[in-house]
Amino acid sequence: MIWLQKTIEESVSMEGTGLHTGRKTRMTLSPAELNTGLVFLAQGPDGQVEIPALVENVAPREDLVRATTLVKDGVRINTVEHVLAALMGMGVTNCRITLDGNEPPVPGCGSSLSYVNLIEEAGIREQGLPGCYFKINRPFHYSDGTAEISAEPADHFRISFHIDYDDPSIGVQSTTFDIRREIFKKEVAPARTFALLRDVKKLRDMGLGQGGSEHNALIFDNGAIVGGQELRFPDECVRHKVLDLLGDLALLGMPIQGHIKARLSGHAANVDFTRILAKAERKLPRIYPARKPEHWDISSIMEIMPHRFPFLLVDRILKLEPGKRVTGIKNVTINEPFFQGHFPGHPIMPAVIIIEAMAQVGGVLLLSSAEDSRGKLVYFSGIDEARFRQPVVPGDQVRFELELLKLRGPLCKMRGTAWVGDVKVAEAVLLSTVVES
Repeated sequence: MIWLQKTIEESVSMEGTGLHTGRKTRMTLSPAELNTGLVFLAQGPDGQVEIPALVENVAPREDLVRATTLVKDGVRINTVEHVLAALMGMGVTNCRITLDGNEPPVPGCGSSLSYVNLIEEAGIREQGLPGCYFKINRPFHYSDGTAEISAEPADHFRISFHIDYDDPSIGVQSTTFDIRREIFKKEVAPARTFALLRDVKKLRDMGLGQGGSEHNALIFDNGAIVGGQELRFPDECVRHKVLDLLGDLALLGMPIQGHIKARLSGHAANVDFTRILAKAERKLPRIYPARKPEHWDISSIMEIMPHRFPFLLVDRILKLEPGKRVTGIKNVTINEPFFQGHFPGHPIMPAVIIIEAMAQVGGVLLLSSAEDSRGKLVYFSGIDEARFRQPVVPGDQVRFELELLKLRGPLCKMRGTAWVGDVKVAEAVLLSTVVES
């Protein structure tokens, strides 16, 4: 599994009232550079403070009542989970979130849908570089006597949740969702925050829920919804619990591959569990220091390409513009197996191997654009206009530059050029098909 880092195309803003503080506030989402992560910016006593959305910056457990709060350098930002869920659910890994108050606004319905719409208004841009992710490779379990959360290995990121309320309008609800952009947008993001009427006064006495009402939250009272609102889903409450958990898991600072199962948990338990994951070993695809921030190392390449010795012919990706072009290199040494017979005493890289290496670089471009590249292969279906202008010999470093000319379903057409230094050594137009292995 591989995740390309993503940011938004342009800055966008929204205004509204904070759900718990009840104060008017303005929030701006802005593009961020590679490896930035999700970062909040707010005014502190001595100027603007940056607070990375990481579990290390979460307030103490006793402060996590009906919301998740970040604290740093005298600044508190309340109720971050709905914004973080929207960004994580939409696949955005790098973004700056600037607030002129201390809580994101809740315009409209009290779900993540307004944030999703804002992100789509800004546009999402793939940044062409794999990011770190957390792969669940062994079981984890947490319990505080009431809440239970576990994690187990899985091919995708999946969340299951179970709730049990004594109000008949809620009752027992369970659900499971794969967390992918379209599924999140349609099935999870619209689910609204909710509370029992008998708890609302207690929350307001604690200084919480000051901006909440029947217009931006579901309030249940003995089998009825205050204000007469209708449910968007029969199990809307448990879907919102999935949303909350997703926002709290975003505090791990990276995407997750695994199945998270929760029962009767709230923000305090969610954060406790995220802390457990944060202390475990994280999967770092980029195991070697990058020469430049936009380079892919060999470990990242092997995450997406199925080839292995002696037929993996890409050593590094220098630059990738998703859906457009890619540049990669192959270092040619005398140890290449094909030099044993091509030719003894006169080693020359076979033209067919040059084309294969060119196609593998193009394969990185194609497979990185797939939502899930596992189990997919790139087959040749044609080679046109191939020209071989100079021999490639041991000691050369071949730079392959490929441009995507046409992509229609699984069929694609790319123009590739191979260079050694400033010398063009080969070129071809490649036709290929993405197939299931």
